[in-house]
Order: sequence, then C-alpha cells, then structure tokens
Amino acid sequence: MAAKKSRLSRAERNFFAMVNQAVFANPFSNTRAALDLKIGGEYAGVPTSQRIQAAITEVSRRIAQFEDQGRADITLYNNPDQTILETAFLFDFFHQFLDRFDRFIQQQIEKGDTSLPVPFAKDAFAFLSRRGFTPAKIHRYFEIVFQMRRAYFFIDRSLIGCSPCMRELRRQLWNNVFTHDIDLYNRFLWNRLEDFSTLLLGETGTGKGTAAMAIGRSGFIPYNAKQGCFEESFTRAFVSLNLSQFSENLIESELFGHTKGAFTGAIDDYEGVFDRCHPNGAIFLDEIGEVALPVQIKLLQVLQDRIFSPVGSHAKHRFNGRVIAATNRSIEDLRRSGQMRDDFYYRLCSDMITVPPLRQRIAEDPRELEDLLDLFITRMLGKAVPKMVLKIKAVIYKELGIDYPWPGNVRELEQCVRRILLNQHYSGDVAESATDLVEHLADGLRNGSIDAQQLITGYCASLYAKYRTYEAVARRLRLDRRTVKKYVDEWHQHNRQSVPA
Repeated sequence: MAAKKSRLSRAERNFFAMVNQAVFANPFSNTRAALDLKIGGEYAGVPTSQRIQAAITEVSRRIAQFEDQGRADITLYNNPDQTILETAFLFDFFHQFLDRFDRFIQQQIEKGDTSLPVPFAKDAFAFLSRRGFTPAKIHRYFEIVFQMRRAYFFIDRSLIGCSPCMRELRRQLWNNVFTHDIDLYNRFLWNRLEDFSTLLLGETGTGKGTAAMAIGRSGFIPYNAKQGCFEESFTRAFVSLNLSQFSENLIESELFGHTKGAFTGAIDDYEGVFDRCHPNGAIFLDEIGEVALPVQIKLLQVLQDRIFSPVGSHAKHRFNGRVIAATNRSIEDLRRSGQMRDDFYYRLCSDMITVPPLRQRIAEDPRELEDLLDLFITRMLGKAVPKMVLKIKAVIYKELGIDYPWPGNVRELEQCVRRILLNQHYSGDVAESATDLVEHLADGLRNGSIDAQQLITGYCASLYAKYRTYEAVARRLRLDRRTVKKYVDEWHQHNRQSVPA
C-alpha cells in the first residue's frame, strides 16, 4: 500500500504560489518588486536591498519549519503541491548559494578563458538531493541557476542607475536572455536562442558594448559533472568586433577568416570571429551600420542558414551562436538611404533595445550622476571614496552646470572623472557638432567665402563629428585613414577647436 502523501495547507499553498510567481518574474520588473513586498511583508518605498532580503528571509524561515517537521522533500507531495514546492525550494537554493556563485563568477572573470572547477558543486548537488530532486533535475537546475545568477550579476552591476530608463533597460536585457517567461525558456528555448538576433541602438558612448557583454556572458553553458566544471568559460563565450576599425577588404577576413594565400599578406590560415565563437556563445558586431552591402549579403547568409566559408575557401563552416549588433546611427535613415538592406535588417531585429543617453538618465533622476561617479571612482582608486565623489560632482556643477548635455555620454563622463583627478577641472566637449559644421560649410559655399582646402577639411571634420572614428570617414570618402586624421586636425587647428584623440 502506497504511503499517504503530504498536502500543503491553503495558507502554505497561497504563500508558495507567490514565491513561484516571483521565481518566474523578471527580477528587474515592477511585478517582481510587488511580489517581493508581499512575500517579505514589507511596505512600498523601502530600499531595494531591504525588500529583497525580507523576501529571502521569509522564504527561508518557512522552509526551515518544513525541515523541522520532516516535510522539506518534494517526493512527499503530489501535484500541484509538488510543483509549487519544487520552485520554492529552488528559490531557497538560489539564495543559499548566491554568495558562492558570485565569488565563482568573479574568480572566472579573473582567470579568463580557462573554465574553472566549481568548488561548491558537490554541496549544491547534495542540497538539492536532500529536497528530493532527481539527479537529472539537479544537473539541469544547477546549470539554469548559474545562468540566472550570471545574468543578474552582469546586468545589475554593469548597467547601474536608478532612473526609469535604466530600470527599463535592465528589464529588457533580462528578457533578451530568458524571454518574458523563464518557464517558457527553461522548457523550450534554453538551447535554441541562436535564431534570436539582437540590435542595440543608441548614441556613441552610451554603453551598448556593456549591454552586449551582459547578454553575451549570460548564455546557457552545459555543466560537465565528470570534470566538475562548466564546458566553457563565460568570458570565452562572448566575442566582440568593432566593424568600423577595418577596411571593407579586411572585414570579411575578420568575420569569416581566411586561408593561407587567399590574398596578399595572408601568410597563414586565420580564424574569424564566427569560427572563434563558442556554440553557446554570442558575437557582438559593433557599428553594424558601417558594413557595405556585399558584406551584409554574406552576413545575411550566416543569419539565415548558419553557414559561412573563409575567404579563399569553399569549405562550409557552421555557426551556432547568437548575433548581437549595434549602431549609433538611425536605422530608419540607414534603410531609407539604402545603406542597410531590408532583408538584413529583418534578420537582425528579433529584439531591438535602445541604450538611453546620459542626459536622459540624469534628467529622469539626478542621482544617476552620483551613482556613476561612485562607480568610476571605485574602479579607478580601488575602493569607494565618497568625499571624492562629492568633490568631482562639485567641479562638474561649477564648470559645466547641471544641464550639461554630455554629448559623449557615459564614456565622456568617465574621461571627465580622470581629467578632474589629474587637473581639478573639466571644460566639457567643445568639439563642434556635425550639424553645426555642415551649416558652417553650407554658409561658406553660399557666400563664396570658403576655399577648396577648407571645404575638404571641414567635410572630413563634420563626418568625424558624426561617426566618431577616422576609419568610418576614410571608408566613406575613399581616403587613407592618416589623410583623414590630418584633415580633421587641420580643420580644428585652423578653427581653434579641439577634437577627441
């Protein structure tokens, strides 16, 4: 005769059902925040850390009661109670091992591309085994919990900010990794996201590369129980390439690789980024708006068929990773002008995420500036120095004012901090805007007051102000990079303007 199964009381079932909803909710969403408040018995307006800790403490307390009663084992229950408790036990497991996961993530970052043994794996497996999980489920949940913690670690710590637009960015990035429903992801999509390409939009310096890295380092990685480590280091799972750094001839080689003798200078076989990317990894193609149409066609084939050939070879190579692309240019303008093929765009836009400019972030919440200053100071000085943050903030407000637009965004702010640490002042980005330059040149042409040399140097300077790299300007004007730099420098020297190095 089968042993009688345990049952949850109505109050227990209602409480742990809330925990289930919290587990499946986006941790950066308002839904999750509201659930944490209910679970922890806190009130609206408490600090985020207090809200989360209260929820963790209450779940742990209730599960400890189950342990005292000999009821903390999912095999003692039938569905739906078993399913509800299984998720609640995973919530508890996640937070019981959270610090150890974080230390391991930090150690893996420091180690780099060699996958480290997981020192607490045995304890983690034993913990779940005591809760009645089967070996197969333990293995699977260990993988997914590590992935979830990695995603939270990189999204939360790399893209800080209390402004609504930054909270929304973090919410979108989480959905990009796990979809809007992590149960859907866990059941169907955990190893099938290679067809979900992502397009990151935003001005230069906003942090598109950081957002891409957060996605790329958060993908699913299998755990090898025999070796006691994950199949790949998450640092190796993310490969980045700035396309504006290469001429049109070299871009194909950087993307797809080449064989020895494929062209002058190809003295050895070379692996491109598509070959170097881990099957569960992601490739970040920055400045995708700079790619010529023939290269777009080849990239389109990779996105559609997952097949490519190195330059100089007919061999077919397969790519199994995700593609993340970014541009600081208007997608509408690129498509309207024919610089981006529609079919290429439609293969990239499974998800489109805009990284907000710094001026918007500060306008929505002035605390954003101080949060970023604290982050940069801690990185530069090796520890938090609140007095230094206040000092630099005072210099910024005195010399730039509270409404300075930060045209270089977060990247400019970081350099601003360095400038103030060195010289105690920062006068802002005084480089002429692309629009101002074009209007100046147009006025000169209308009035007949500009000569040929000023026209070419001014045109180079206007393109540089817009695209921010000499390579991008050189490609458009079919000039050598050094020539472009010489013309840009000449224009700014003549007009007593400064230009970023």
